[in-house]
Amino acid sequence: MQTAEKLDKIAITLPDGSVRHYDAPVTGLTVAESIGKRLAKDAVAVKVNGELRDLTRDIEGDARLEIVTRETPEGLELLRHDCAHIMAEAVQELYPGTQVTIGPAIANGFYYDFARSEPFTPADLEKIEEKMHEIVSRDLPFTREVWDRNDAIRHFEEIGEKYKAEIIRDLPGTETITIYRQGRWYDLCRGPHMPSTGRAGHAFKLMKVAGAYWRGDHRNAMLQRIYGTAWRSEKELEAYLHQLEEAERRDHRRLGREMDLFHQQEEAVGSVFWHDNGYTLWRTLENYVRSRLQADGYIEVRTPQLIDRSLWEASGHWEKFREAMFTVQTEEERVLAIKPMNCPAHVQIYRQGIKSYRDLPIRMAEFGSCHRNEPSGALHGIMRVRAFTQDDAHIFCTPEQITEESVKFCRLLQRVYKDLGFEDVFVKFSDRPEKRAGSDEVWDRAEQALKDAANAAGLSWELNPGEGAFYGPKLEFTLRDAIGRDWQCGTLQVDFVLPERLDAEYVGEDGQRHRPVMLHRAILGSMERFIGMLIEHYAGRFPLWLAPVQAVVATITNDADDYARTVRDALARAGVRTRLDLRNEKINLKVREHSLRKVPLLLVVGKREAEERTVAIRRLGSNAQEILALDEALHKIGIEARSPAGDLVEDSPF
Repeated sequence: MQTAEKLDKIAITLPDGSVRHYDAPVTGLTVAESIGKRLAKDAVAVKVNGELRDLTRDIEGDARLEIVTRETPEGLELLRHDCAHIMAEAVQELYPGTQVTIGPAIANGFYYDFARSEPFTPADLEKIEEKMHEIVSRDLPFTREVWDRNDAIRHFEEIGEKYKAEIIRDLPGTETITIYRQGRWYDLCRGPHMPSTGRAGHAFKLMKVAGAYWRGDHRNAMLQRIYGTAWRSEKELEAYLHQLEEAERRDHRRLGREMDLFHQQEEAVGSVFWHDNGYTLWRTLENYVRSRLQADGYIEVRTPQLIDRSLWEASGHWEKFREAMFTVQTEEERVLAIKPMNCPAHVQIYRQGIKSYRDLPIRMAEFGSCHRNEPSGALHGIMRVRAFTQDDAHIFCTPEQITEESVKFCRLLQRVYKDLGFEDVFVKFSDRPEKRAGSDEVWDRAEQALKDAANAAGLSWELNPGEGAFYGPKLEFTLRDAIGRDWQCGTLQVDFVLPERLDAEYVGEDGQRHRPVMLHRAILGSMERFIGMLIEHYAGRFPLWLAPVQAVVATITNDADDYARTVRDALARAGVRTRLDLRNEKINLKVREHSLRKVPLLLVVGKREAEERTVAIRRLGSNAQEILALDEALHKIGIEARSPAGDLVEDSPF
């Protein structure tokens, strides 16, 4: 009797380690109800042995179980997926004959691709959104059904849903075909979903319509993609919409034009034309980073743009990145690749001459010009380009030096981010990907070494499974900007593989030859993208030391022209980047124009200032002005305009 009872019971292990026993089968909802009424009310799904499932789906054996609520990341993703289905139902109710294709949850929202002969208009989006609210209010349950593959194909073909039929045909033969129904409407979907349409709530908004090729292939039919955003509450939705408004106001492309920083054009897609102001900003940032590197013991190198494919084959990059490489062929029929990264070239410099353990670590930096054949649809201003410059460096060290060098780098990175105005930094640990080079033993060593280093540096990190580089695990450093957006920038990677593949060695204390460890590291990531981030983070209002034009000396009357030149020259000698505005225009117009160009300081001079050798200083964003004697102003502005690494610049060999 006791044995039979045991067989009918299953053990459910909860996140706190406690174990509860239930009659088999049991649903996640039953488990939640047994824990507490409030939890059952809040539950929207469960994770069974790590797999996300519907709340009402049977659990038939012993399992680890976690209750998912709307407040969890998984709950928010389910909410967005539900909104995609709700939108698809709304579209088909309003516009019969429209075919639905795919509709996933994405970052901040969802989309669905539709096949319809007539284009959707802004007025259509309003109608669809209104219908979605109606469907949510119906609060109809999502129910899961398993269909026979052939029956499903036949059914969708009969009702004119050819895209759904094609999707099912292309699924692996072992795939279970599941349909999710909400009232009379249904769709092919793996799931899971929340219990009902009402659980999605009303905090959503349709954003735009865009074109999208079926399955991302330009040879296929063009579909219409409707994007939406969805959140757990109206407050979250309003905050996101405000963030979008701020992002538009701060858009680096618009500010780049207004501040005369750069431009892009069709004849050089994916590349940037840097104007005087923009290149001044570039050089200021580059020189700042260079000074920090010099103080931290880096050497700086320069490597070729064109390198024979044989080196990329030896390193493993040819196999992994061939499609992203630009190549040329010489008259001798040699294939050269324009470098997409600097790593193999740095190993070649390391290999010149015999290295001893006493020579290590070697910290080798390069502002390396790289090119990658990014898809046209992925390009975005200067944030995503084909021609870019990495603030790249590689540290060649012994295994015993990994922790010390990693800690040293993390401190450098944190110093740089703080100087550039980024206080919130988040770290992810990315471990071995499915496709990788090197044995499991090598990966075990590399991952443990990087974890030890991250812990020694006092970093809090979260696991980012399977996202390491093909040659080693990495730390990814993400910055949060002024309006709450996250940007992944810096990286630190531990690599035992490339030194082996490219035959890098050093002579150890034992007199034997050993492989160095290679630490790949970057702080900014790419100069172009980071400058785009800086523009948007500061909305063009850079701190004085970073501003491309730090001050403008503007005259009230022509009587002060000579004095204005004297002030400009004195500021230039003090190292302040200064322009002169002697136009015969009203001072209010000059103030307005230079404010639009985000010039931090405007020094206004007229006849009285010339006679008294003073300046009237107006700061960007303020109507107040400060009257200072010229010498005092020069001293004050000179200190304020100094780079945070200014004390490190002297005697720089770079």
